[in-house]
Amino acid sequence: MLRFRHLRALTVAVFMAACAAPIGQAVAQGADPATVKRGEYLARAGDCIACHTLPAGKTFGGGRPMDTPFGTLYTPNISSDKETGLGRWTADEFYAMMHTGKSRDGSLLYPAMPFASYTKVTRADSDAIYAFLMSTPAVHQPNRPHELRFPFNKRQLLLGWRSLFFKQGEYEPDPKQSVEWNRGAYLVEGLGHCSMCHTAINALGGNVTSKAFEGGLIPIQNWYAPSLTSNKEAGLGDWSIDEIVGLLHAGVSNRGAVYGPMAEVVYDSLQYLTEGDVRAMAVYLKALPARSGDKSSPPSQAVVEQKTSLSPLGKKIYDAQCAECHATQGQGKPPDFPPLANNQSIVMNSAVNPIRMVLNGGYPPGTFKNPKPYGMPPFAQSLSDVEVAAVVTYIRTAWGNRGTPVTVKEVNELRSAPLY
Repeated sequence: MLRFRHLRALTVAVFMAACAAPIGQAVAQGADPATVKRGEYLARAGDCIACHTLPAGKTFGGGRPMDTPFGTLYTPNISSDKETGLGRWTADEFYAMMHTGKSRDGSLLYPAMPFASYTKVTRADSDAIYAFLMSTPAVHQPNRPHELRFPFNKRQLLLGWRSLFFKQGEYEPDPKQSVEWNRGAYLVEGLGHCSMCHTAINALGGNVTSKAFEGGLIPIQNWYAPSLTSNKEAGLGDWSIDEIVGLLHAGVSNRGAVYGPMAEVVYDSLQYLTEGDVRAMAVYLKALPARSGDKSSPPSQAVVEQKTSLSPLGKKIYDAQCAECHATQGQGKPPDFPPLANNQSIVMNSAVNPIRMVLNGGYPPGTFKNPKPYGMPPFAQSLSDVEVAAVVTYIRTAWGNRGTPVTVKEVNELRSAPLY
């Protein structure tokens, strides 16, 4: 979701080429074509393709690495292949996996698979997704074993994790809310699994439910998913419903653009949803309770000194490299070149995303509503760590922006971060 998860455009371009064709190309024997079609739509809503397809790889063949603080996980093959995929699974076994987080042999799934969200999916929707996956071309690709450190490679320990962070059960509509709000809640909390990235993760790898949707670092991808409840970050407090819908459906708006992991979400998932479903998600997200403590505290003397030392160099670099697209006062040229002045995603507590954008560059996704997006070149090869720190500091503190300076150390640590 608004993961203004800014920025990973180089990967998205490769991934687009792999996924440009329709992902459902055949109808499973005996399956109702309408059910298969609905299942394809729901699989899009769940963004299954993002995790279960390698960039430039075969759709749903699995094998995509996920680097975590506990080691590397490799996603499984979920194509219709009978030997290495789901071809021998039944609809009952598939629903049990989605609902309970257990594989058909009873083994516990690692929570990189968002079963804590997918448990909310109804049986009818699970059966439709199953029918669709059974209709996809078989990809014969054996699953790669995970590479987790001890003791995290002991699945028995997941019993403790589940007791703390997993609540099993389908979504139950709130009768006090509208049909539209409930539809949005079902998509956001269930198939969309938005809270998985937009909620902080603790040392045990579980979402801190008391801080739901308040933002957090995504350790798998080295991006920061901002708060959706806070105006201090990229929250939605002063966004209109139409502005939220526009960003989620097109990937760009006059308020900003999506990059990185969120660009992939928009490209693979959200652009394919009906405007009614995206609007329902916007209604639900807009209604999230505001986070307390949004007021910024005055900067310390050390912060003021750091800003003073870096900003002159940052302005010089900005005027030479950035102003042509983002304008001299940071007002941008929306929607093609987003504004940097008064842009909440620029002044978040975490500076990870703007640093990565300067280092790696990026493109918003090419979508039905924005088929030819403008992008930003990478500067990792032309700017030093000091220069990147200076220009990001300038952008975060100029034109009334109230972000904090960034350090050379922060830039250096992100310079080697993987693109995906």
